Amino acid sequence: MSKRYTITAALPYTNGPIHIGHLAGVYVPADIYARYLRLTGNDVAFICGSDEHGVPITIKAKKEGVTPQDIVDKYHAIIKESFVDFGITFDNYSRTTAKIHHDTAQEFFKTLYDKNEFVEEVTEQLYDAEANQFLADRFVTGTCPKCGNEEAYGDQCENCGSSLNATDLINPKSAITGNVPTLKETKHWFLPLNKHEDFLREWILKGHKKDWKPNVYGQVKSWIDDGLRPRAVTRDLDWGIPVPVEGGEGKVLYVWFDAPIGYISSTKEWAAREGKNWEDYWKDDNTKLVHFIGKDNIVFHCIIFPSMLKAEGSYILPENVPANEFLNLEGKKLSTSKNWAVWLPDYLVDFPNQQDVLRYALTANAPESKDNDFTWKDFQARNNNELVAIFGNFINRVVVLTNKYYDGIIPEPSDFATIDEETLAAVKAYPAVISSSIERYRFREASQELMNLARLGNKYLADEEPWKTIKTDEARTKTVMFVALQIASALAVLSEPFLPFTSTKLKGILNSNDNGWEDILTKDILISANHKISKGELLFSKIEDSEIQKQLDKLEASKKANEAANKVTEPQKEEITFDDFTKLDLRVGTILEAEKMPKTKKLLVLKVDTGIDTRTIVSGIAESFKPEDIIGKRVTVLVNLAPRALRGVESQGMILMTEDEGGNLVFVNPDVDGVNNGLQIS
Repeated sequence: MSKRYTITAALPYTNGPIHIGHLAGVYVPADIYARYLRLTGNDVAFICGSDEHGVPITIKAKKEGVTPQDIVDKYHAIIKESFVDFGITFDNYSRTTAKIHHDTAQEFFKTLYDKNEFVEEVTEQLYDAEANQFLADRFVTGTCPKCGNEEAYGDQCENCGSSLNATDLINPKSAITGNVPTLKETKHWFLPLNKHEDFLREWILKGHKKDWKPNVYGQVKSWIDDGLRPRAVTRDLDWGIPVPVEGGEGKVLYVWFDAPIGYISSTKEWAAREGKNWEDYWKDDNTKLVHFIGKDNIVFHCIIFPSMLKAEGSYILPENVPANEFLNLEGKKLSTSKNWAVWLPDYLVDFPNQQDVLRYALTANAPESKDNDFTWKDFQARNNNELVAIFGNFINRVVVLTNKYYDGIIPEPSDFATIDEETLAAVKAYPAVISSSIERYRFREASQELMNLARLGNKYLADEEPWKTIKTDEARTKTVMFVALQIASALAVLSEPFLPFTSTKLKGILNSNDNGWEDILTKDILISANHKISKGELLFSKIEDSEIQKQLDKLEASKKANEAANKVTEPQKEEITFDDFTKLDLRVGTILEAEKMPKTKKLLVLKVDTGIDTRTIVSGIAESFKPEDIIGKRVTVLVNLAPRALRGVESQGMILMTEDEGGNLVFVNPDVDGVNNGLQIS
């Protein structure tokens, strides 16, 4: 029986192109799910759009000297084209600068405002006096109070995934001027999440959400158990949707509030175009709502957006939120700013018409339950050893032999042997097996079951050897080829969610586009005898080592460019007198103990015998030295520096460091000659 589904995919920020992390985390799994549901006869609205009001967009605009609208116009077009290029079948791809979205978001805010669902508070927010503006979200960076990451943003720590407020940061710094911000009072409206805590606990923890992924359920439970607090829904910015109530002048809707409403406005846009009722997809209890997101969006889609929908009162709630973990690239975190990524437009330049290869590699290695690593060698192996050697090889043999023996006309089978009946029965089982995996959001598993069907075909041909029986048993050969073509026909249908371009090509080769998902379960014959197929063409091509090396060279170039860009040469400091220099008390000491300071990347806590005493010194050298490697090292110590508390530990001096010819940090060691590049105090 047909069901109605609203499927949403996280709105991408329009401050850059799409890369493989986006595809793997959200858009390919969402597209597989949507394609599958359509193939099985369901009513599907697959919805997305560009998120155009985020602070990263205004930062990008400032850097490039253009307006935010210029940025979003540019990248909206690039992103939308990439989705089309990679076969992501959105029913509607909208944008949050569209009038229909502004109207929908303001109406939603006004409804909650009129129902007294917000609390109005005057609070102190970080303020950059030089820039003359409040510092929202990514306009401020600092140290995460939960994990110690020193590069956390004002809205989120990307290291531990914690959602933050800018005022939570330790040692905050303005991303605009680099200044240390001050606190200044401002008025905002807040969504009191604590008011909805009982509802969320009942709906998620005591309800039927145990079928949610463990990473999703676990993170949500942690948030609720920790106690929810009010969260601002407005911001002091000049780029965004104006707050539509008295007192909201100069303020806009916070992007986390306006962005998920983009799913609703995009559905409205689609429904108006297609002559449908949008409310059927958002307000009918018979509709199943599923959000596809990355793990950094779990709290927004599982706690905040449901609270908004519940507060409004007329919307359905998500049935599932299958969030993926992060995809790394060659062992390192994907980074837009460091150009450590594989951008989709660039991929198509180097691998034209090979979208399905990337879709398959990302699905087969999807970060469904833990962070996974994309490597170019694995990409090559997935293509050469699976798509080419298994799937492509089977189809090529079937098509070539059919054209060679029968001029492309499918032969009439004779009596089926036991192996034929068993093989055809096995083919009929695959739709249910693949369906089970997809409906449990196990797309990796589903893709491998598809490949197992191709393996079945290869084994069947290898065992029955039609290239041999053609000389001795023509009737048997016809039956074998007939059965092999049934497998090929099943592959043409079942591959569509995963390999849509390949599916279309294969259907063209078979001259058959009549079968659906259920037909494989119910029909005894998928492609009839006496039907003529076309000449063969390769579905996949082998990827050579040289092509992979080209990609690795690109990444190496990005790495070197980042190292060069981040290498800062400090200017000469102001002159000092000889008397100033003689005030420095430098002693030769020995490191007795060393350990990493918890929750920091750079700091080691050292116990140093200075010859006059044993003292504690905190040194920022943890990225260059392991604690166990420096115990017993003789070092030069500035002993008469005033003590200073670092992360609660009193540091009673400084270790003198320098760089060797290779740019590596080394101790200014009295036992080593030739280290005279200039001192660095650490």
